Amino acid sequence: MSTATGTATATADVIPTSRADFFRRFGQGEFSSLRVLIILAAIWIIFQAAESRFLTAPNLVNLSLQIAGLGTISVGVVLVLLLGEIDLSIGVVSGLCAAVMAVLNVKHGWSPALAIVAALAAGAAIGAFQGTIITRFGIPSFVVTLAGLLGWQGVMLWVLGDTGTVNLNAELITNIAGTFFADVTGWILAAVAILAYAATLLNGRRRRVAAGLEAPPTGVLVFRVVIVAVAVIATVAVMNSDRGVPLAFVILVGFVVLFQIITTRTQFGRYLYAVGGNTEATRRAGIPVNRIKVIVFALSSFMAACGGIILASRLLAVNQSSGGSDLLLLAIAGPVIAGTSLFGGRGSVWSALLGALVIGSISNGMDLLALPSEDKFMVTGAVLLLAVVIDALTGAKRQQSRV
Repeated sequence: MSTATGTATATADVIPTSRADFFRRFGQGEFSSLRVLIILAAIWIIFQAAESRFLTAPNLVNLSLQIAGLGTISVGVVLVLLLGEIDLSIGVVSGLCAAVMAVLNVKHGWSPALAIVAALAAGAAIGAFQGTIITRFGIPSFVVTLAGLLGWQGVMLWVLGDTGTVNLNAELITNIAGTFFADVTGWILAAVAILAYAATLLNGRRRRVAAGLEAPPTGVLVFRVVIVAVAVIATVAVMNSDRGVPLAFVILVGFVVLFQIITTRTQFGRYLYAVGGNTEATRRAGIPVNRIKVIVFALSSFMAACGGIILASRLLAVNQSSGGSDLLLLAIAGPVIAGTSLFGGRGSVWSALLGALVIGSISNGMDLLALPSEDKFMVTGAVLLLAVVIDALTGAKRQQSRV
């Protein structure tokens, strides 16, 4: 690649060179976060027009709690999707791990901390086991995790025993979803988030300049920081006007930030995208494809365990339906709606948060309108289908632009 070509590519990766370039890249599926934010704004406007309580502080705090468990599970889903694989067992695994925690704590007298650690370890072990089966025997992940969906459901019923329901009383567990930070703590978290985002942008620009690549103007970075700062300050202000910033929501955002850093700033992240983009070429390059896959499936089930614990904390109980219903479908639908490709190699961990916001807003709004369950399923299904169609169309446009 010539220097001119490399510079052009680098510049294009940072900021559109013109309005036409922006719309061209937007049509090819780039700037997916912007597309999702536009969709989210439209959803909020529609539901606010239909139900005046939708954008009130109490409901928005409830929304943040509702998406915390789902979004946490979706973080693991994103990692699997980036590989071009699928994990159909995450919903059941979340329920099983929550059951392990509840039974160990309530029936066997384990301390809440040890019970949580055991549940997380169980999740990671389940994922590593499934990943090993997939890579060792070359079985499609769809088949292995579908078997897991059925098998782990049986294990969960066995763990729960005859009672079928375990109520949670330990404060360490119930406080995960029941803790709301004081106003001062909320503003401190907001300041830390804004400063960290600004530092990340400036460090990225510094590294590009040091590498001899073109970087976005300082004014563009300032604009992005201001936009994020306004969003963070508004969010904290709204939450502080009610009960405060929920701990569960902070946990979700923390996981998103952590795995965003892992996928974009580490060698493992580069390998992850490479495997999802072209598995055979990656294998020939000497990258340990099988090891990457096993780690990713272990992380997926680990995040399912985390999400299951958050959901159990919010419901104050674990029962035979934990991890069931539409949890699996929504956990996968969210990242896809937010731009993570089903075909691997393209997406962002932020799509877990944005997708959960879209899915959660639709569900929350329809609940406020007291719409029947059949309407909720049909609307959510239609949104997912539309997202997949858009993903396919943008993928076709990208292929045409490379010809």
